Amino acid sequence: MDVDKLNEKEKAVYDALAKVIDPELGVSLIDLGLIYDIDVDDEGLCKINWTLTTMGCPIIDVLTDLIHKAAMSIDGIKKCDVKLVYYPQWTPDKMSREARLILGVHL
Repeated sequence: MDVDKLNEKEKAVYDALAKVIDPELGVSLIDLGLIYDIDVDDEGLCKINWTLTTMGCPIIDVLTDLIHKAAMSIDGIKKCDVKLVYYPQWTPDKMSREARLILGVHL
């Protein structure tokens, strides 16, 4: 996701998601590279596409709820659709440098 192309509301959602920590890994969903797309229209509808590090993750509902709550915490967001996607498939190269250092991932 190109953060420079996000509008003001999308950037606010992005910043809120950067504070959402994966409870199993202790790293933000943004730094893990799990958030693929954020779109906010003029009516306040927010759409977020995200993925998992592994298929069958046992905390899908927890993460979905955390993403939804983060987006809804932004002024002007009236509704949020959180969609779990599997393409493109997540790989460790989607993580930020900080996340790779925290988790000890060497590419």
